[in-house]
Amino acid sequence: MATIRVLCGLICFAGLFGHWQFDRHLLTRHTAADKLIAIAQSQMAVRETSPRGQQAIRQYLQDVQLKSEAPWCAAFVSWVYHQAGYGAPRTAWSPALFPRSRQIQQPEKGAVFGIYFKNLGRIAHCGLVEKVQHDWIISIEGNTNRSGSREGDGVYRKWRHRRAISAFARWLPEHEK
Repeated sequence: MATIRVLCGLICFAGLFGHWQFDRHLLTRHTAADKLIAIAQSQMAVRETSPRGQQAIRQYLQDVQLKSEAPWCAAFVSWVYHQAGYGAPRTAWSPALFPRSRQIQQPEKGAVFGIYFKNLGRIAHCGLVEKVQHDWIISIEGNTNRSGSREGDGVYRKWRHRRAISAFARWLPEHEK
């Protein structure tokens, strides 16, 4: 009986003081990073070969003022942030996602990551950090494929070793992580 009272008290407390929901084991509060990742996850079925996927990719590109076909990994990241209510980043150029003022040393949920391509001499692919697990980054990326190409066909969840990533950037305001 005491356990039920405590549980009811927690539910009432959560209802009064924030947007809480039941997780499998406990009550959790959704953060700004959770919101970003939920938006990115909602796009996991996007593929260039389907009409719905083509429409979504056009929306990503239009969100950064591009009207023609173009690589869209950075546009995808920008679109996710825009859907979450943020004005920045807004770019289709992946190197622009990593100004020094935004770079961070440690990966975190909701951060942007960039992969450097030596043959291009720049960061040429990016995505969102969904989760960090030891030395692995679990990401959601646009314009990639099952093998992790930067010229892919859709939005995928990827596991990338931290050593493969050259930069991380925080675009969420510090107080909203």
